Amino acid sequence: MKIRRETQRPIHIFQDRLPALAAVVTLGCILFAQTLKGQQYTRYSAPEMFSYEELLALSEDQEFENDLADKLRTITTTPFLSNEAHYRGTLPHTPDVAGLGPSLRVVFWNIERGIHLDEIKLLFTDKEGFLEKVRASREEAADLQSEDPRQEEPVALEELADQIDLLRMADVIVLNEVDWGMKRSGYRAVIQELGEALNMNWAYGVEFIEIDPTLLGTATFDSVEDEQERSELVELTAVDKDRLGALHGTAILSRYPIREAKLRPFQFQPYDWYSEEKGIRPMEQGIRAGARVIGEEMYREMRRGGRTSLLVNLEVPDLPEKTLTVVSPHLENRTKPKHRRQQMNEVLEWVRNIDHPVIIAGDLNTTTGDSQSFKLERELYKKYGETDYWVNQGIKWGTGIGVVYDVFKWGFNFTKNQSDPTARHIPFFAPNHEQQLFTNLEEFRFRDGGAFDFRGGAGRTSNGMPGTLANSNQRAGKGFVHTYEFVITIGVVGKYKLDWIFVKSHLEGARDENGPYRFAPHFARTLKGINLALPDRPLSDHNPMTVDLPFGEPGE
Repeated sequence: MKIRRETQRPIHIFQDRLPALAAVVTLGCILFAQTLKGQQYTRYSAPEMFSYEELLALSEDQEFENDLADKLRTITTTPFLSNEAHYRGTLPHTPDVAGLGPSLRVVFWNIERGIHLDEIKLLFTDKEGFLEKVRASREEAADLQSEDPRQEEPVALEELADQIDLLRMADVIVLNEVDWGMKRSGYRAVIQELGEALNMNWAYGVEFIEIDPTLLGTATFDSVEDEQERSELVELTAVDKDRLGALHGTAILSRYPIREAKLRPFQFQPYDWYSEEKGIRPMEQGIRAGARVIGEEMYREMRRGGRTSLLVNLEVPDLPEKTLTVVSPHLENRTKPKHRRQQMNEVLEWVRNIDHPVIIAGDLNTTTGDSQSFKLERELYKKYGETDYWVNQGIKWGTGIGVVYDVFKWGFNFTKNQSDPTARHIPFFAPNHEQQLFTNLEEFRFRDGGAFDFRGGAGRTSNGMPGTLANSNQRAGKGFVHTYEFVITIGVVGKYKLDWIFVKSHLEGARDENGPYRFAPHFARTLKGINLALPDRPLSDHNPMTVDLPFGEPGE
């Protein structure tokens, strides 16, 4: 080591200290590298949670203070973010899919708040343990001669094992309806537990703050006449004020590190979950009570917040652009199809300028019908104020077929639209007002000319059934394999295709069969067998979905 003479210090002093200096320099380099790495990926960040007193203030009619309003705005626009799994050394599975090669597997699942979190964690982390639980539960149900009312025929354990393998090899998992600190799900931070159990990075976006009196433990049930029953209800709904977080939202888990996460509530909110639910009318109360006959619980849900979209940018080295954007919207259910279309258009404008691959996965609530809560004036307008009504009246009475026409029209349209929100819209006679949402998606172009993949070649599906979007969403003999169903169904009645995965890869024509298939969707599956594996209860009211995206051109 050359020492300049102007130091005016004995040379032997530096020679004696050289090993120590070298060690300090080496340690400094390591710490500097770790610092740079830490700056690249946020280790953990989260907005401030509400205290119980603040939740009470949010539940009241009063205009809450500016500080509380700011806090509400912050928590509904600032995602929770954790890259702890990255710093623990987690790596992607990158499954080698037959016919595709190394791929990225995506899962979407609306997990119904995470009420059955323990079983979902077991499913992803302990295949044999889950299968043993299923085996034991089925044997017990057979001994008791009990059945799950929504279970047609349980999936064989061998097939169930294959489906579990599909889920367990996912590198990106998108979840809707995820609780944080709710009594109904054991006050658990559902996404945080899943992130730790699956060793995955995660982002969480708050959609609603649940402030209904029954969820805050402030309901008095004055309308219940029996004093003992009233007392039991009060005790049943009591909450642990120290553990109540009252959050409900959307989450994305990833084995790839998350560069950034963004949360954007829709500007257009067609249903106000606070004022509308607070002022439920007797007719709507009767409709909700009647829903329990078919096993559906439609309780009042007073909430602050609104429908939203969560976006993350992932570091994916196997992509030429090294970046993948995943977006999870949750569209409004209590509204008309045209309002959901407006919300989806907001998502498209948000991602328009992205010039690398994009995945949109979420519960779009595509029922093909009007799901607004009941209001008499609205129902009268729907029947007598819209053009469809008068056109149909003219056909009925002009042809003299009356009731027969009504029955035929309903049956034809129900069959056409069943589990197929992409079905053709035939004005007046057989409408499907949901179709335009898919038309908009198909015609949409990103700034770089890219399009969402609407192809559906039979050779790139999991069951050989071709058709629109069949490569990214599993087709059935009629429409798509449903992703949601009522507890009690009658044939196909009560089954819906609500959940979707859309992929922008390197395709410029949405249906270009000669276009590239690199990172294009393949072998989409809807895993109803997993969801209904246990005979006594489903894991969720929605079925999980998977799709595989090859990093290279299949066949090369």
